[in-house]
Amino acid sequence: MKPDMKRALVTGGSGGIGAAICRRLAADGCYVYVHANRNLAKAAALVEEIRASGGAAEAITFDVTDAEASRVALEALVADAPIQILVNNAGVHDDAVFPGMRAEQWHSVLDVSLNGFFHVTQPLTLPMIRGRWGRIINITSIAGLTGNRGQVNYAAAKGGLHAATKSLSLELASRGITVNAVAPGIIQTGMIEGVFDEKSIAAMVPMKRAGKPEEVADLVGFLASEQASYISGQIISVNGGMI
Repeated sequence: MKPDMKRALVTGGSGGIGAAICRRLAADGCYVYVHANRNLAKAAALVEEIRASGGAAEAITFDVTDAEASRVALEALVADAPIQILVNNAGVHDDAVFPGMRAEQWHSVLDVSLNGFFHVTQPLTLPMIRGRWGRIINITSIAGLTGNRGQVNYAAAKGGLHAATKSLSLELASRGITVNAVAPGIIQTGMIEGVFDEKSIAAMVPMKRAGKPEEVADLVGFLASEQASYISGQIISVNGGMI
């Protein structure tokens, strides 16, 4: 790794949006840690793709819901230098109408998004503060802004991240660290397959199409750059005009 390279960690980096973010940050000259929990092979394949394109990356695995496993992995990661760009992208959804929602569905969704945010971000914050430069970008959802039927758990998790984003941005603003959230709408990934067809997307989205993962990644790349140094505490939705 070159001495002047920024070190970036993308949780859930092997998924559709996560992979696009990893590619963008690598193209921007970052050394990218592609995180995965169960899909380590997929993360490793993405790392090889990034390296073949001239970028720098490596795969890392731990369970963001496991506080101790996260702490051990992250302490090793920052032993020599801080992570300067953190993208909290890991998330799951387990949809059900609220009267029929099982407790496990509620807890598992909040565990990944909210507890995962804490388990990953908290150990990385002090090293970032010492370096007096950092970018924390939380990938949330339009559901956290508008709500969505069948996703009370998911909307609660993402809405909680919005509040955490605003609060943490206030704590870190004087240290050269920005904290923002990116809230995608309907994005063309495996997550929407079988959920939205072209007709329903056209009815919901003024732009009449799903967004591309790269369109989310482009915003993340900008927010991670020097050019975004005066933008913090913001929730920016990428949704084709839905709200």
